[in-house]
Amino acid sequence: MAGMVLFGRRWAIASDDLFFPGLFELFLRVLWWLGILALYLRYRGKLDCARGVLLGNYMVVLLVLLAVIVCTMLAIVCVSMRGTICNPGPRKSMSTLLYIRLALFLPEIVWASLGAMWVAEGTQCDKVVVSAIIATVIVSWVIIGFTVVIIMVVFDPLGGKVARYSSAGPSLAFNPEASQFVGGLKTAATSVWEKRMKLLCCCVERDDQAHMAFSSTAELFSTYFSKDDLDAELENCRHYMPIAAAAYGWPLYIYRNPFTGLCRIGGDCCRSRTTEYDVVGGDQLHCHFGSILRMTGLQHRDFIHISFHDKVYELPFLVVLDHKKESVVVAVRGTMSLQDILTDLSAESENLDLGCEVQDCLAHKGISQAAKYLYRRLVTDGILSQAFSVAPEYRLVIIGHSLGAGAAALLALMLRGAYPHVRCYAFSPPRGLLSKSLYEYSKDFTVSLVVGKDVVPRLSVTNMEDLKKKILRLIAHCNKPKYKILLRGCWYGLFGGSPDDLPTELDGDDHRDLTLPLLGEQSLLTHKSPGYRPNDSPVGSPTKYPPLYPPGRIIHLEEEGPSGRCSCYTAQYTAKWAHESEFSEILIGGKMLTDHMPDVLIRALDRVSNRDACISCPAPGGSA
Repeated sequence: MAGMVLFGRRWAIASDDLFFPGLFELFLRVLWWLGILALYLRYRGKLDCARGVLLGNYMVVLLVLLAVIVCTMLAIVCVSMRGTICNPGPRKSMSTLLYIRLALFLPEIVWASLGAMWVAEGTQCDKVVVSAIIATVIVSWVIIGFTVVIIMVVFDPLGGKVARYSSAGPSLAFNPEASQFVGGLKTAATSVWEKRMKLLCCCVERDDQAHMAFSSTAELFSTYFSKDDLDAELENCRHYMPIAAAAYGWPLYIYRNPFTGLCRIGGDCCRSRTTEYDVVGGDQLHCHFGSILRMTGLQHRDFIHISFHDKVYELPFLVVLDHKKESVVVAVRGTMSLQDILTDLSAESENLDLGCEVQDCLAHKGISQAAKYLYRRLVTDGILSQAFSVAPEYRLVIIGHSLGAGAAALLALMLRGAYPHVRCYAFSPPRGLLSKSLYEYSKDFTVSLVVGKDVVPRLSVTNMEDLKKKILRLIAHCNKPKYKILLRGCWYGLFGGSPDDLPTELDGDDHRDLTLPLLGEQSLLTHKSPGYRPNDSPVGSPTKYPPLYPPGRIIHLEEEGPSGRCSCYTAQYTAKWAHESEFSEILIGGKMLTDHMPDVLIRALDRVSNRDACISCPAPGGSA
């Protein structure tokens, strides 16, 4: 979880990180308190020497002070045990306890200083008592010094800026000065880590190569340990996903509200076009506008254009003013018709003319054609000009789900020359979309979101060819009749269970032991089948099907806990930045399709962003 905020700044330590350090200090403090108590009880009768009263009072006050510190540390350890990594609510009293603990350092430092002064002035008391007092003073200063070192380690020089950035909310990312601010913050974080690495490796010879190594390592650590960027992008995804889902129109609304949806929008379908509809440009609205208003919570006057014109290579889209984020939002619909499926299946590659210095600008042909259609409608037909004439200070944001996510990512590439601050949020985009160079280039302004084992972000021609070879290899070594495989697969898909309980492949020369399941939540590469070669991958593919990659930086929401199929269950999700290589294989499992559904993405984002929310199983089926 994110670091705690103390004294108006964020620190590089979380409230649940204090259990083991607190337990260690508690152990030392208890031993120290018992030692001082035993010393005082044994030698208090021998303190009638010069300055003996002062030393006796020193030990008594020290015992009381240590008792208070022990109680405080015990409370810190107990509170740190509460809650979970993603649920810090039960630990909300930790800040108060830390303020109390830090306040106790002041009398401890004062008393340690007085003890050092009294010992330095000399005394005629028993040497054992004096030695024990000297040891007590030394231990006091060692613990104080150790605490100062810990504070230096967890101190974040950028904590004040990060705390203000976090309190301002993720919408700061859309202010005109946002790019410069966030860029400066990341540069400063890299500089801080570089100084830390140089201090840690002070014995390393400082030459050009060492300097380059320090810079590279600092950039790695500053990126790896940065969570605020992830939090901000998650909140943006949570905000924009309902608008992307609204582009599907009334079918998705009724799917999400099977009992009340038709009643709510039935009047909109039956009524003739009203004056409110005249405010919105577009075509073939029918029942869609009412469902869009309900799914987004926006007003009719916020919409600039809504189009449900649907042909091969021509996708429906909507343009809306988002006043909360101060952005002009273009939302592109995903696969919903046979025409969209034909667009999906036009999987050969074609060159994109982006007018930039990026080499090897290849993209999925069908989605590229759809993006070019959207470009013509938005730019040539003046729809974007109309939107920015209403809100000239707003920023352009392009979003979409599934096929719409791929088209949105390519459209953002095409529009970046005219709109340098364009942002794209691609929800469950197809993997086979961009060449490697365009994938790297899109990281600066595109964020993709993938939930669980969603199959679409893993779909590409090369991955499908690889999967086909694996399945054929399994079939060749299978000793079960087809009906048993299908029945067991249906049982697994509906009710779950362990994939290892469904063996279908013979392993070993004796063909006795069955080890590899055909259906499983894990990659089919996890178990090695007879004759399998680790580097066995699709070769000799036609040049029109080169390896393609998903767009931008990728946020992966991974589900924790059991994966039920029929009954509703409470799901928890953790978010992380993922590399595209994590989606280079198709995973066969019961949720490979349902994890792609727009309503699942919305509820998963709510579960990550709102710790008190609950997410249930989606109904099977629906739009892609």
